[in-house]
Amino acid sequence: MCYPAGVARIRQRASNVCVNLLLCGHGYLGQAIASLFREHGWQVASLALSGDRESLACDVGDPAAVRRMAGVVPRPEFIVHCASSGRGGPDCYRHVYQDGCRNLGDAFPGVPLLFTSSTSVYAQSDGSEVTEESPVEPERETGRILLETERLVLDAGGIVTRLAGIYGPGRSVILAKFLRGEAVLEDGGRRFLNQIHRDDAAGAIFHLAERRRVAGCGSEALFNLADSTPLSQLEIYTALAGLFSRPLPPVGPRDLGRKRGWTHKRVSNARLRATAWQARFPSFLDAAAAIAPTLGESLG
Repeated sequence: MCYPAGVARIRQRASNVCVNLLLCGHGYLGQAIASLFREHGWQVASLALSGDRESLACDVGDPAAVRRMAGVVPRPEFIVHCASSGRGGPDCYRHVYQDGCRNLGDAFPGVPLLFTSSTSVYAQSDGSEVTEESPVEPERETGRILLETERLVLDAGGIVTRLAGIYGPGRSVILAKFLRGEAVLEDGGRRFLNQIHRDDAAGAIFHLAERRRVAGCGSEALFNLADSTPLSQLEIYTALAGLFSRPLPPVGPRDLGRKRGWTHKRVSNARLRATAWQARFPSFLDAAAAIAPTLGESLG
């Protein structure tokens, strides 16, 4: 059920704002999305599993909870589903993503929904460039559930964004491992790493929402959200070694236990850029120096 105080704040602000966003997920990316939409005059109702001072408590995988929530928030003009699976397995993926998107669609019929999927649905391991037209054959069940959710959203007239690895202030697995001396050049560092800055991901989602609101449904509804410069491990760690005056990491075997699986591909964002979106950080290396001082405890 939703927190009354949160509902009161949302209703109080709703009278001054005419465009409502329902944001499902109030974590690292969700908070940036909420802030950006509010900066541009949108009214935002944020949902999180447990709720907090800035979000309403709602389990989007529970149809009864979603129906209760729909009775107390302003009807949205747009919905963004960026909730996290909480590092859970297939059952959690199905509950949060597939059931969550279906429940939101049932509660708000006709309202466009944007679902944040993952570039992990691309299983290519030959270093090739992948676009939205490339084959998607994820090896893991969690990836297959993401694909099923994508089809559900697209069939309902929504938008799907496939996000690369997110980094930004206070968060960069690659940079933190390098600075802690735990990084490894897998297979000599040839594997490409596809990333996107948190603020660029939030900006792209806002751009697509505004594009849908102002221009209606475009010809494309599936977009890769990655930066413009896929870099190999060797390229990244060589640059970081020079930037921070540290040695290159040692060479080691592939990490086959990665949550997203072991892949080797270059994710293209050309379709997104063709809509007039531009990244503030076209390359991870454009932001690395500024992010390092924000990592704090992750370097401990």
